[in-house]
Amino acid sequence: MKKLLFPLTLLAASLALTAAADEGGFRPLFNGKNTQGWHLRNPSGHNSWTVEHGILKNTVKPGEHGTDLVTDQKFMNFTVKYEFLVPDNSNSGFYLRGRHEIQILGDYAKGKPALGGNGAIYNFKAPDKFVSKPGDVWQTAEATIIGNKITVVLNGVKIHDNIECNKATGSELDDKVDQPGAIFLQGDHGTVSFRNIEIKELK
Repeated sequence: MKKLLFPLTLLAASLALTAAADEGGFRPLFNGKNTQGWHLRNPSGHNSWTVEHGILKNTVKPGEHGTDLVTDQKFMNFTVKYEFLVPDNSNSGFYLRGRHEIQILGDYAKGKPALGGNGAIYNFKAPDKFVSKPGDVWQTAEATIIGNKITVVLNGVKIHDNIECNKATGSELDDKVDQPGAIFLQGDHGTVSFRNIEIKELK
């Protein structure tokens, strides 16, 4: 029995580490090394995405257009967490199911929420509060979609609470809002960086 004690101890430690890694049920959508699990929305479009030091960056120079980046997998009900860095006046978006855009905008200087402002359900509902940060500061977001209801927490503040959204909000992959869909990162407008993109699927 003594000979088995050490292997069993290692097994117990390994299981404990696995449980800790799975705590909360989130798993990475972006591995921090490359764009495995993602593809360009337009395969022949300009690939403006790069990965360095765990950061996924879209660099769009003046006069250029980048290309949206789309997950290979589709999702229905989920919570997704991500961090983003958006320079002042730059414009991007994070799409739930490829249809509902959570706006990303470098609008810190404006100081008030807007229908097309940072954190808005784009062109559908402005954030309840203005919580944007300056363009050189990482921002955090957590979005949950269950059925047709969307909740968003931006920089630790709930800005949308169980909002019913029955239509696509623009630039969508398709209009099948009651079906599973991909996550996509808008790449055709402006420079933006992402890190720590994680998802937890919900029943």
